[in-house]
Amino acid sequence: MIFQLNLAAIAAVATQAAWKTAKPILLRDVVILPALGFLGIILLWWVIALANHKLMPTPPEALVANLDYILNPFYQRGPGNLGIGWLLIASLRRVLIGFLLGAVVAIPLGFLIGMSRPAMLALNPIIQIFKPVSPLAWLPIALAIFNLADPSAIFVIFITSLWPTIINTALGVASVPKDYLDVARVLEMPRWRRITKIIWPASLPYIFTGLRISLGIAWLVIVAVEMLTGGIGIGFFVWDEWSRLNLSSVFLAVFIIGLTGLILDFAVGKLQEFVTHRPTTAK
Repeated sequence: MIFQLNLAAIAAVATQAAWKTAKPILLRDVVILPALGFLGIILLWWVIALANHKLMPTPPEALVANLDYILNPFYQRGPGNLGIGWLLIASLRRVLIGFLLGAVVAIPLGFLIGMSRPAMLALNPIIQIFKPVSPLAWLPIALAIFNLADPSAIFVIFITSLWPTIINTALGVASVPKDYLDVARVLEMPRWRRITKIIWPASLPYIFTGLRISLGIAWLVIVAVEMLTGGIGIGFFVWDEWSRLNLSSVFLAVFIIGLTGLILDFAVGKLQEFVTHRPTTAK
């Protein structure tokens, strides 16, 4: 009993010592270094603004000019006069619809390519041809098909988010150790069971990597698409404020776009940890 108590005391002391050692490192890596990097960007902006002060505001001037957007992000002052929170929600809706539709199509296609050599030979040339096409090149085709801006933007997001998920899913399926599949054949495991019990769990990290890349590209593309199609959205807000030479609001939109992209990637990473029960690594 005394021996067990001594072991527990030693473990508690070791844990406390490890936490004391890790705490400064965690503070440095999570708070201090990112804050220094962000401060460097602010200082660079400030220097450039002072050199071109007629057009570009300094950080304090931009903050003061955007206080209404920051303090009242969900105001409604007319049909075309909405707070930046509503614009962000409109863009997120388009991105999530297109991204989810793309995932529904891309993951089964990736499984088909990874499991079937004839399918890979048939579909790989198509993927390699369409993958390098600029997302904005699809916009005129989408407008011709749908004749409306909103479904056209969703279609562009859909077609853009296909390729990374297809490629990574196929790579994950093809990377499943052959020994696992051989054992499943010896046990006469049905094909659907092999997929659900062996291939699917082994491919999940690859699938989530593809989904994270696809979502990042989708969020990147929606800003450019909304600049061209107009309407309600964060991308059109950027273009509209630039047309008015209001760079203070453009800087605010850039910050919001970047922060939203970070949150989306973090959310998918946490979903991956929940599904795979493994810690994620940086992309």
